[in-house]
Amino acid sequence: MPYFDAASAAPLHPVAREALLASLDEGWADPARLYREGRRARLLLDAAREAAAEAVGCRPDELVFTPSGTHAVHSGVSGVLAARRRAGRRLVHSAVEHSAVLHAAEVHEAAGGTRAEVAVNGAGRVATGDVAAALTGDTALVAVQSANHEVGTEQPVEEVAGLCQEAGVPLLVDAAQSLPWGQVPGAWSVLAASAHKWGGPPGVGLLVVRKGTRFAPQGPADERESGRSAGFENLPAIVAAAASLRALRGPETSAEASRLRALVDRIRARVPELVPDVEVVGDPVHRLPHLVTFSCLYVDGETLLGELDRAGFSVSSGSSCTSSTLIPSHVLRAMGVLSEGNVRVSLPYGTAEAEVERFLEVLPGLVRSVRERLGVPARTAEAAPAGAAGPEAAPAAGPGDLVVDALGKRCPIPVIELAKVIGRVPVGGTVTVLSDDEAARQDIPAWCTMREQEYVGERAAERGAAYVVRRRV
Repeated sequence: MPYFDAASAAPLHPVAREALLASLDEGWADPARLYREGRRARLLLDAAREAAAEAVGCRPDELVFTPSGTHAVHSGVSGVLAARRRAGRRLVHSAVEHSAVLHAAEVHEAAGGTRAEVAVNGAGRVATGDVAAALTGDTALVAVQSANHEVGTEQPVEEVAGLCQEAGVPLLVDAAQSLPWGQVPGAWSVLAASAHKWGGPPGVGLLVVRKGTRFAPQGPADERESGRSAGFENLPAIVAAAASLRALRGPETSAEASRLRALVDRIRARVPELVPDVEVVGDPVHRLPHLVTFSCLYVDGETLLGELDRAGFSVSSGSSCTSSTLIPSHVLRAMGVLSEGNVRVSLPYGTAEAEVERFLEVLPGLVRSVRERLGVPARTAEAAPAGAAGPEAAPAAGPGDLVVDALGKRCPIPVIELAKVIGRVPVGGTVTVLSDDEAARQDIPAWCTMREQEYVGERAAERGAAYVVRRRV
């Protein structure tokens, strides 16, 4: 069964498995003790730290192991902000950071700090000029991920690091997605990563604080891991994590990255050819080699992922249709792209070309099946001539205007009903969609862009909101 969700968790690397099993026999003792078993465990811990530091590109005494990547992010954000309170209490971060950064920012704000969010373009990439504009005199920390976890877009970390260095502001980089593929360039100050993203065991994170960066660990003091990560180290998992990360720094990783990039290029090119009304999202050039995300109009994301699972493919989604909150992914929302029918494919090391070809073979039929179940015509936007009546439409709001009542209907139904009736108004006329689904706020403008229609805007309604679209073609 092809597993295409390496961005969530990569399969355990063979080197990690071997190291884990070996260290279970040798690394069970307390590395803080001076007797034989403790000394042996300490040697394993020190060797793992040196290996991980070499792979990251830092000094061993700058790196500590944490219980997770999320823990590393939280500790990194809180530790720098606490140490730089006199410099200011302003946190700057991109709009597409991982939720770990956003949650830490919320805690900082609740404690009286401030934060500024740097917008991204439609490909999910920040502009260095926008980051520079956000560097005010009271900025204590900037957080910019090296690559996005949902769409694979790489950020200009090296340039941002240079700006931060000039301004005397530390930069925290969430490197969870990019570290498996190489070191993070630039003069960053703090780095966080997670072992299960590169094929290490879950439950191990990395926190790197470069020398010269002011840092004050928060929470009760602990003597382990330089006081930056409390609790007894999971030494077998740490050894396995470090061994697998070091293994990825061999020349074969570059060759595998090139091979997977070619497979992803094939998906990016073929999916829009095979499936009508698809938007491939993320930067086509500045991106991770193994990840591609696309969204399908008029598709229930949860149903599509279920169909792919039954067909033997494990993929994930940022679609609101697969979320219990029915709110689109904050990443897709910040990019202003379609969220419905969203599919993220992230290929693990060793993915066979035949598996990608089979995915491309089965996807069109599955999307077509989901659309048919939702009652989507073959060419939805041209489904009916102007002036035709339909059961979905409420009485017209005025000459050339139409109102669609989609209240109580969830993604992707509001967009489907809009598409069904847009042809019933003359060019220049409007369709107003009444919807209380949060996804409509994102997907109706995205649909207009894809269909070359004009999104007029949103206004308040008795329930939900009214979204106005003007027919242009």
